[in-house]
This record gives sequence, structure tokens and C-alpha cells, in this order.
Amino acid sequence: MPQINQNYLRWQVPEYRIPDRNRNWYIIAAAFLFLCIFFSFFTISSWHLVFLGHKSNFLFALILIISAAIMYIYEQRPPLMVNFEIGPEGMKIGSRFYDYDEIKNFCVLYKPKQSIKNLYFEFKNPARTRLSIPLRRMEALTVRNFLVRYLDENLDRTEAPLSEQLTKLLKL
Repeated sequence: MPQINQNYLRWQVPEYRIPDRNRNWYIIAAAFLFLCIFFSFFTISSWHLVFLGHKSNFLFALILIISAAIMYIYEQRPPLMVNFEIGPEGMKIGSRFYDYDEIKNFCVLYKPKQSIKNLYFEFKNPARTRLSIPLRRMEALTVRNFLVRYLDENLDRTEAPLSEQLTKLLKL
């Protein structure tokens, strides 16, 4: 349940988003995974299949298998609900606090027809990834009016980031 106060805004967000995947998605993903692992050990030369032997890409195959295992594990458990709080000194996600000095700008993106209602934070440190927070039942304008007192607003962002659009499209 969102809590609004003059000094803070607080609501809960899921730890990660669960995409709606059907049976076809799993079949295509398994076929893609199999082909990638297969071709990390084999190649086609003069229309003949050739085993690469010691030149095989073992690390690539291992990374694929670990990635598939992680996705499977995350599929088996529901996401935890994490407390998110914005206050006069910074924001807190779960037990992690981010001071406003670490944040470059923010953007509230609200497009009801596209089911987009997110809050984005860009960090000053280029090594840090963009932070995307679903607003859920929070009023977008309330969050924007609160944050504009402490941070610069990115008015150039009118669409969800490409990485987020691709993640949604590929159901990752």
C-alpha cells in the first residue's frame, strides 16, 4: 500500500518482473540454447560437420548452461516484495540507500495505453546501470513533484529504454 507524507513516499515493488511466457517460448528458447551449445563444440566446414576438439568454446557453453539454470531457478520462486522509499536525503530500496549525490537525474514515464508506469534513475557513475522502479499504484505526478525538489528531471526520455523494450519483447 503506498504511503504518502510531506517528507517521504513509500511503496513496495517486486524484486523482478515475471514475463508471461507460453509453451512456444520455451520450445524456441530450448532450441536456441541447444544450437548455441552444439555450435560451441562443432562447426561446419565445406558442408561437413567438424568437431572442434580442444578448440571448442567450453566457456561459452558453460555460460549458457549457467544462464539457463539461473533462469530456471528464478522461474520456480515468486519475486519478493521490496520496500522502496524516497525521502529528502535519498532513496532506499530494501536495505540499500542511495544518496541523491549519486544520482544524475530521474524520469517518470507514464503511458497507460502501453502499460508503462515507471520511474527511472540515471546514476552519475557510468559503470552503474539505470534503475527502473515500477510505480504500481503510486500517482506518477505525485512522485515527479516530490523528486523534482531534489533531482534534475530528464525531460528528453519519452519512451522506455531500448534495453527494457527488448527485454519485454523477448520475454526475458
